[in-house]
Amino acid sequence: MEEVIIAGAAPALDRQATPAKSAASWPSIIAGAVVAAGTTLILISLGSGLGFASLSPWPGHGASITAFAITTAIWLIVTQWISAAMGGYIAGRLRTRWIGTHTHEVFFRDTAHGLITWAVASLLVVAIAVSSFMSAAGTAGRAVADAAKSPVSEYTVDKLFRPSGSGAPTTAETRLETAHIVANAIATGGVPDADRAYLVEQVSARTGMSQAYAQARVDSFVASVNEAQAKLKADADAARKAAAQSSIYLALSMLIGAFIASVSAALGGRIRDEHL
Repeated sequence: MEEVIIAGAAPALDRQATPAKSAASWPSIIAGAVVAAGTTLILISLGSGLGFASLSPWPGHGASITAFAITTAIWLIVTQWISAAMGGYIAGRLRTRWIGTHTHEVFFRDTAHGLITWAVASLLVVAIAVSSFMSAAGTAGRAVADAAKSPVSEYTVDKLFRPSGSGAPTTAETRLETAHIVANAIATGGVPDADRAYLVEQVSARTGMSQAYAQARVDSFVASVNEAQAKLKADADAARKAAAQSSIYLALSMLIGAFIASVSAALGGRIRDEHL
């Protein structure tokens, strides 16, 4: 029996026998991403322990907001540099060798593996740390809200109504009314004359002072309220600027990390090909 050959049939069978395969070596990418993510978490914990990413709540202790932004930026860059270099190098050394591929294509694939490794590692770190970041943000938000509600301490109110002679005891309603006056002063930017007069009457009645001494004490109290308001605005503005700078530094450090991961993967792949 004669064998009948249909034109075009053999090439079609060859194409089906050798299906297209992705050049991405996902096992090496995942391995490098895990290494990079683990290194990042270690370095972040180390930076927090060394004080590079923490602020002290006590006056005169710990880093200032400006120093916090600078040291955090430096540590973020160091963290990205080391973790991305390790992850990219691991991905490059462990990836599958490409036989018969042009050197330019090999270089591109290696750098692409490093970039993908960095991206997967970044997603892993965000997934692990998002709960901690949200908790910290919630705590900071509550602290700011509490400061906005009561920028003047209880001690300042105590000084306002501290008796110097015979007088009626200070009631909870009086203290609450004073707190409302302070809150209104923070909202409007000043204490109205009517509120000043009311405070003078209350201080005079509660402390047994004359109107003149009560007026002087109220003036001192209003000055402390204005000072607390100015400090609150200055702290909020400094925190806003520090947050903006930290965002810029974070973006810069991540760009550096992406570049370092790509270069490290190309270096690791090249060394692997030289030894195999």
